[in-house]
Amino acid sequence: MKTTCKIATGLLAALALGYSALLWADSDALWNIVNRQCVPNQQAAGQPAPCAEVGLSGGYAVLKDRNGWLQYLLIPTVRLSGIESPELLNERAPDYWGAAWRARSFLEQRYGRAIPRELLSLTINSQYGRTQNQLHIHISCTDATVRQQLDDLKDSLNEEWRELPVELQGHAYWARTLAAKADGGPEVDPFKALAAGLPEAGLDMGRYGLALVATRLADGRDGFILLSSRASLIGANRASVEELQDHACSALRAGERGEPANGSYALRLRDNHSYPASPPG
Repeated sequence: MKTTCKIATGLLAALALGYSALLWADSDALWNIVNRQCVPNQQAAGQPAPCAEVGLSGGYAVLKDRNGWLQYLLIPTVRLSGIESPELLNERAPDYWGAAWRARSFLEQRYGRAIPRELLSLTINSQYGRTQNQLHIHISCTDATVRQQLDDLKDSLNEEWRELPVELQGHAYWARTLAAKADGGPEVDPFKALAAGLPEAGLDMGRYGLALVATRLADGRDGFILLSSRASLIGANRASVEELQDHACSALRAGERGEPANGSYALRLRDNHSYPASPPG
């Protein structure tokens, strides 16, 4: 069994490496932007450019992704390769998901008005479904079809993980609900909820992607649907959970797109179809 698992993991890694090579990806691009530019600029002059924000005490930076007129990324200011990083399960780990949810304010600033929370989601891709080897959470709109599917299913969901009876974007997903805290973020850390709740996830976190989709719970409270997919050779599923988002934000397209805002970097860094290169400096 161990040999079979090692072979499967090796094949997944080969699939991911081949995909990254196809995209000509510099896997350190995000880290170099944050570490060489955003953090030093914030420390030296109080200006986080090219990031939109650097929260030194919270240990994160927020960067405008040029893929999608409203998409932003939440990136730790310490070196963390991704969802597989064991530091994320430490009791005192920063609340990256809460910070990412609060960072939706940058989407609203760019859009020019409030955005209904139920249109938004946060995602992180698996180790095999990304091109960047620095942890980053995608803050963007939820795909309309996915949103409708989840609306149809949400009354059957609760705080226990269950496999969805339908595929989302052609892949199998597990789901559970999370209540929202007073500040709007998830009441339970999604990394810890995954590690503790799904069989074997805590032993191999890198194979899983996570999505936090805003919703209204059955009892009327604000909350989230937490979704996870597991990388598998079946169906060539790399658990690139970002597939659940619509970076074109089609539901908001009637709004004015405007000019590029501060905190934007001239790279397209979407994991699924980008051509990132090393930043200057």
